[in-house]
Amino acid sequence: MASDFEHKGTRREDALDYHANPKPGKIEVVPTKAFSNQRDLALAYTPGVAEPCLEIARDPDLAYKYTTKGNLVAVVSNGTAVLGLGDIGALAGKPVMEGKGILFKRFAGIDVFDIELSPKDPKAIIETVAALEPTFGGINLEDIKAPDCFEIEEALIQRMDIPVFHDDQHGTAIISGAALINALEIVGKEIDKVKVVFSGAGAAAIATARLYLALGIKRENVILCDQKGVVYKGRPDPSNKYKDEFSAPADCKVRTLTEALAGADVFVGVSKGGIVSGDMVKKMADKPIIFAMANPDPEITPDEALAARPDAIMATGRSDYPNQVNNVLGFPFIFRGALDVRARKINTEMKLAAVRALAALAREDVPDIVQKAYGGALLRFGPEYIIPKPFDPRLVMRVPVAVAKAAMDTGVARVRIDNLEAYRERLERLLGKSREIMRPIIRKAQRSLKRIVFPEGDDEKILHACRALVDERIAVPILLGYEKRIRQMISSLGLESLKDVAVMNPETFPLFDEYAEELMEMRQRKGINNLDEAKRFLMDLNAFGAMMVHRGDADGLLSGNRTAYSDTIRPALQINGMKKGVKRCCGLYVVLHKNRVVFFADTTVNPDPTAEDLAEIALQTVEQVKFFTDEEPRVAMLSFASFGATRHPSTDKVRRATDLVRAKAPKLNIDGEIQADVALDAALREELFPFSTLKESANVLIFPDLDSANIAYKLMLKFAGAEAIGPILMGVDAPVNVLQRGSTVNEVVAMAAVTAVQAQDMAAAKIPLPRVVGK
Repeated sequence: MASDFEHKGTRREDALDYHANPKPGKIEVVPTKAFSNQRDLALAYTPGVAEPCLEIARDPDLAYKYTTKGNLVAVVSNGTAVLGLGDIGALAGKPVMEGKGILFKRFAGIDVFDIELSPKDPKAIIETVAALEPTFGGINLEDIKAPDCFEIEEALIQRMDIPVFHDDQHGTAIISGAALINALEIVGKEIDKVKVVFSGAGAAAIATARLYLALGIKRENVILCDQKGVVYKGRPDPSNKYKDEFSAPADCKVRTLTEALAGADVFVGVSKGGIVSGDMVKKMADKPIIFAMANPDPEITPDEALAARPDAIMATGRSDYPNQVNNVLGFPFIFRGALDVRARKINTEMKLAAVRALAALAREDVPDIVQKAYGGALLRFGPEYIIPKPFDPRLVMRVPVAVAKAAMDTGVARVRIDNLEAYRERLERLLGKSREIMRPIIRKAQRSLKRIVFPEGDDEKILHACRALVDERIAVPILLGYEKRIRQMISSLGLESLKDVAVMNPETFPLFDEYAEELMEMRQRKGINNLDEAKRFLMDLNAFGAMMVHRGDADGLLSGNRTAYSDTIRPALQINGMKKGVKRCCGLYVVLHKNRVVFFADTTVNPDPTAEDLAEIALQTVEQVKFFTDEEPRVAMLSFASFGATRHPSTDKVRRATDLVRAKAPKLNIDGEIQADVALDAALREELFPFSTLKESANVLIFPDLDSANIAYKLMLKFAGAEAIGPILMGVDAPVNVLQRGSTVNEVVAMAAVTAVQAQDMAAAKIPLPRVVGK
């Protein structure tokens, strides 16, 4: 059977190779517990496995504690309606079901077993799936033809005490429902007054029509069309009870899709490509809403529809057009919420909660990470952005919470979540370890807002990050640069939150002369020997920002997104100076991989540190560990050889640095010189070097030089898929941090929060903020 992939930019050979290599299929079972010795075997299987078995026999609800049931969904299909390929059979549909498993796991952390059933008889499928209830926490029915899918889902919902959800029905309904709410707001129409025409009368159409009624569409304003035209009472050809639910009255004046579209406000296409023309669209009402969702070819393309009606709002099922109605926006997150409260079913109220959460999210400012995932396109609520994008990380924090709350409110939840904010934070961890680490830091920053100055005030990413800082009350931004340009950017980017933000320009700053005089006094005999030189120096926005922090007119500084690290750090060192007793500043990355948090230093500043420098770097890093975690610092002074195996100036340097640290901090858990694998593997270290004083696996890695540190953390990020927070500047006597060039908005927000908490801890704000600087 031929495919339509070629014209969409994906070669057939690429798709086949993706599924075949490096091993067949797309999913595998991965153990979640250690299993490497006889004790593990005894716990995982006999005799230890008997204990949870007996507990579950005593109390069946304990299956949610001792097994995967609570996070396991069955994706079930008989292959009778696979994508646009039709009835290709259960086995041929297996790649789709495996793909569904990937989406569940990737977007919502849900495990899946795909189950392909050979029977086509609905009763046989009902009996088989109902018998699976002990294994699963939920059932996702997929690619089953209509009307069988209605009968199967209805029977299983009645018989089973876990959520059953046919995504082909409800996924399209929920996502297009969110799009409808937002499209109606944009065109200024009331939901109970619009006329809606459906092309298609199968699973997606019927479910969507039902949900639209729940949203407020009037039954008398809905016209359903199938391949034979308008469905109406008394039509001579055979129908079914599901179509009959939306049959027009027998005296209905319209009989064709063309006639039905005349004067219609909304078109919902879930049928086949090319059946709607520009002339048909021209006859629709003003500002028509057109959801042409047939795949791969929509009922009418956006180009043709908008050529005929430039005032239309379009959505399709295609990713290469704006407003893709993609079911992945729904099912992973709906199941996540339902599973987390152990819902008995997914009811209409839960679906509506998902609709409203999706619609609300599309009206918010779009994160940089989403814009980047879609080629840097400017995404803003409007005709070409009425529903969120699938890779929006906020989905997992919004939709499950709304669904879980609706389940509890309607009495279908077995367990309650009393603290929905804590639940949202738990969901946030699915996005990565860095979110978990940053959450307490952000909370602390929110307790006492600090003023963070941004010398790159006209940088688009910085502005988006500052919007987040203001909206989430993390910090008070101060932007440096030309005020007119920055205000224009704020307006053009739609960053309403920043309309009152302080914008400073050295040329017009009323305290500029005072700054220059003080700088001249500070730097006399150090390169700035007269007032003119001081003023020229302060025209560098990084220098001006550093002076604001020095004077107490700002509490912290964050810069470097567009400039070299050395150029950004130099003014801070010249103006803010080093902490008392510290001779070297240095840079730290918090590297997060799976469930491990490891601190890498020095990653940014010192190319070839001495033993004394390394000792100072280690001690400064230990202090930063306490900033991020309650774990005991376990320090490994790294080298290419362990414990004198090779004598070399580099190993000698690390050995001496270790001795210096021990002398200053005798109770510190530290050892060196030591190789990285030995440092991170306690069992290997015990085997090879039982005399080592390092307890457990190291979580602080002090590298012998900048080359090794910088290379190591970047390899972790790019090769191992680790996350990182940083670079955090240590040693400067002020809350100053330097971004890596090209940082994302999320990275800027994280570093601003770190800088704000450093400002709290260092009590940097000593002088009241002058009124001219802003709030």
